[in-house]
Amino acid sequence: MLDMGLLNDVRMDKTVLKLGKLTDPPDDYEYWQTRPLHERLAAVELMRQIAYGYDPATERLQRLLEVVKREGSDLENLP
Repeated sequence: MLDMGLLNDVRMDKTVLKLGKLTDPPDDYEYWQTRPLHERLAAVELMRQIAYGYDPATERLQRLLEVVKREGSDLENLP
């Protein structure tokens, strides 16, 4: 199960530094193929929280309701 508060638990390791050229092919694909599915999903969720933020109050989809009065409707004559 994914932990929805991942941003509170993750810290950046500032001791690791890797230099490379922009023309070098990325090597992250092979790394993520070795990781289990639950770890890959947790990483995707972490990136989503970083990009869009995380608020537990809005973790569900909002339901919007708009009342539209139609012309010629029987509801127009109601008190």
